[in-house]
Amino acid sequence: MENVIYLLQGFETALSGWNLLYCFIGVVFGMLVGVLPGIGPTAGTALLLPLTFAMEPVSAIIMLAGIYYGAMYGGTITSVLINTPGEAASVITCLDGYPLAQQGRAGAALGVAGIGSFIGGLITILALAFLGPPLAKIALNFGPPEFFALILLGMTLLSSLMGKSLIRGIMAAVFGLILALVGPDPLTGTIRFAFGQTNLAGGIDIVALCLGLFGMSELFISAETNINGQKPMKVKGVLPKREEWKPTFKAIGRGTGIGGVLGFIPGSGTVIPTLLSYSLEKKLAKDPSRFGKGALEGVAGPEAANNAYCGSALIPLFTLGIPGSAVMAILFGAFVMHGLTPGPLLFQNEPNVVWGVIASMFIGNFLLVLMNVPLAGVWAKITTVPFKLLFPIIMIVAVVGVYSVNNSLFDVGTMMVFGFIGYFFKKAEFPLAPIILTFVLGSFLETSLGQSLTIFDGNFFAFFTRPISGTVLVFCILVIGLSAYAGLKNKKSVMEDSEM
Repeated sequence: MENVIYLLQGFETALSGWNLLYCFIGVVFGMLVGVLPGIGPTAGTALLLPLTFAMEPVSAIIMLAGIYYGAMYGGTITSVLINTPGEAASVITCLDGYPLAQQGRAGAALGVAGIGSFIGGLITILALAFLGPPLAKIALNFGPPEFFALILLGMTLLSSLMGKSLIRGIMAAVFGLILALVGPDPLTGTIRFAFGQTNLAGGIDIVALCLGLFGMSELFISAETNINGQKPMKVKGVLPKREEWKPTFKAIGRGTGIGGVLGFIPGSGTVIPTLLSYSLEKKLAKDPSRFGKGALEGVAGPEAANNAYCGSALIPLFTLGIPGSAVMAILFGAFVMHGLTPGPLLFQNEPNVVWGVIASMFIGNFLLVLMNVPLAGVWAKITTVPFKLLFPIIMIVAVVGVYSVNNSLFDVGTMMVFGFIGYFFKKAEFPLAPIILTFVLGSFLETSLGQSLTIFDGNFFAFFTRPISGTVLVFCILVIGLSAYAGLKNKKSVMEDSEM
């Protein structure tokens, strides 16, 4: 009952004039970056992060969260209408969404995608509202050893974000940890690796880093490939046939369950829930041959899993302070930029922010359903805008935004440097998500490790004497061992194939 009262108070906050406007701006911009191929939710969130500096904390987080789940909706439209996924999680939607559009059923595909996204997102937001506070109370009993173990677990579960090569992924993660070392020592305050540069005395600015790695690098890649618009198909008949409702809703239910569970696991990523959902629907179907040729379940299930993941991924961020993906790491940076610390005390110390954001997600999902299906054709026309017109606009927004945070040209230079680093990393197929995740978690890992070793008088094995930290660390060792074994096995099979 207490949670219901807090949620109602959250709606009061979210429905206030400015917050409602920022929610609308967030979901509209999210739809835009989702529709435009090559940008995606990570780069889109990074682009608007510096513009939130002058906002109230609750307004800033509401807008950035709106961009996140709005982009998930937007990516579906181009996947169905022009067979071009706006972001990675929408790749699976292309498999059956575009064939449906070719059959003249683009409206039905977008309709079930919108319904599935809404249901999946709504259920996991409810889970955040009612499971978040109890989990936060449990986490209040955690000490530095438990937080060290949980953060380490989050880092070891990055295997799904490592890309094609585990070695490249590990190198990227280590690079992020090295960047986290720049600035003051969290225990002694000693300035490290600043090389006499006063602008680095406080560490590398997370806004410049995120905007460079994700925003600028995406711009450079898109400019190189010269993305041009395509003519989208017409949308009509947004509801499925009567006999299709039952299997569609079953697929939505299963997809919501998959996305909700995987979203709670740091590092699982948005692609895995959609892939698992699609695979499950194909296995359970009476006629699996329909998949890939225009099966509505192949659209409804993955889209529900996709948006269920978005809501569920906020639970470890809000309750434990552990970001599970690149977008969550950027949201984490937004909290820190506004003087807030995600974690167990967030529900207790900043209820206005937490419940305002949760309530805004209910509102945002309703807005997206209203905008997604009836206006799908309008959104798809945005893809016809030449990229040469979008490039300078996005570049100006990025430069002005990152400069406005600290009024520093050094931050603009930092953004550009990391933009080129991100560009070359992408060309060399190095994943970027591990960099930002380990950068964000690195200082917390170091702090909790130092505090724990102080408590244990330098005895590292004492971690295993505490039930929670010991269990989590054993699990970390198992994950590392299994990942190494899988990597060696794959390498061996590739070598055998090449010999043949």
